[in-house]
Amino acid sequence: MFGFGMDVGIDLGTASVLVSIKNRGIVLNEPSVVAVDRDTGKPLAIGEEARQMIGRTGEYYRGSPYA
Repeated sequence: MFGFGMDVGIDLGTASVLVSIKNRGIVLNEPSVVAVDRDTGKPLAIGEEARQMIGRTGEYYRGSPYA
């Protein structure tokens, strides 16, 4: 997907993460959300998958405060 000499822009925003490639536009647009297991501290899901977990799963995980 990426090659040498490619112009890539990355925006690590509060609400979303965007990756843009020159002459191709935005190639990634994901919510800035991470679901983490409360007991182990290991990530369970990131991006859209983690956002969809908000309010639908038990208390075993925590999400980012900006979801």
